[in-house]
Amino acid sequence: MPEDAQTQVRAAWLYYMEGLTQAEIADRLKMTRLRVNRLLVEARGSGLVNITINSRLESCVRLERALVETFGLQDAVVVPTPDDLAQVSAQIGRAAGEFVSRIIEERQSGVFGVGWGSTLRETIRHIRPGQFRELDVTSMMGGLTYGIELNTFEIASQFARLWQAQCHYLAAPIYAGTPQSRDTILAQDVFEEAFARIRATDVSILSAGDMSERSLLVRYGLPRDLDIAELTARGAVGDLLGQFIDKDGKPLDHPINRRAIALPLEALTRIPTAILASGGSNKATVIAAALKGRLASVLITDEQAAAAVLALR
Repeated sequence: MPEDAQTQVRAAWLYYMEGLTQAEIADRLKMTRLRVNRLLVEARGSGLVNITINSRLESCVRLERALVETFGLQDAVVVPTPDDLAQVSAQIGRAAGEFVSRIIEERQSGVFGVGWGSTLRETIRHIRPGQFRELDVTSMMGGLTYGIELNTFEIASQFARLWQAQCHYLAAPIYAGTPQSRDTILAQDVFEEAFARIRATDVSILSAGDMSERSLLVRYGLPRDLDIAELTARGAVGDLLGQFIDKDGKPLDHPINRRAIALPLEALTRIPTAILASGGSNKATVIAAALKGRLASVLITDEQAAAAVLALR
């Protein structure tokens, strides 16, 4: 894509998708406001802008190809990183909603597994409704013992409602008190049936948490007897499904992982389409680790995070 055309697409994205003013775009792209106005007029006149932006930024496409080739992925989707980093989840969620909608509309049956978090909440806002009565939506991990819209129970129920699909919960907390009590819980018939369904997942969508206070798990889900500094000292770079991994994507050898009531991480490698929707430069290390460990086959992320992930390959 020529440089002028790429600048036009970027200006259109900032104006129509992120809601920046022409003055803010001019400052961001280091050009005059008059030129921004001309680019936007030309974008409308040429058909580049209709209801959505009908083009892709070349830089994002290059990153997508590099991610697929470097980590052996089925697919990758990279969106521009917004100026307001608080909007990263919203932008990734928009792309994830489109990606997931397309897959489910093609399949219309099977098992769709979900995790939790703000990115998945944003994904739900961009899911196209449908009637998929032969589809089962299941949570892949236990949840918090109180209701918030980011919780795995709410995430699963909202996906199922939009698709008029069957909904199944893993009706348990994220962590048992000890590894032994987890084993006792999972030995019950109802959990054996639940995990048989989860292991049969055809398509899953998860997010990843880092080791900072930005992480939903760190803020709300960790047992009080767990020291996050200890996990970091042991090499943890973040978690998927409440289970911590090291920089190579290997499950951390720590009792907390054996207390998690969730699909074991090694089982993620057997899911035909395992989507990781996660972004922000703060998550680059855990995203790279998940890809190295083959814990995802599709990545949906933002431009800055994608570049940082490739730097860690």
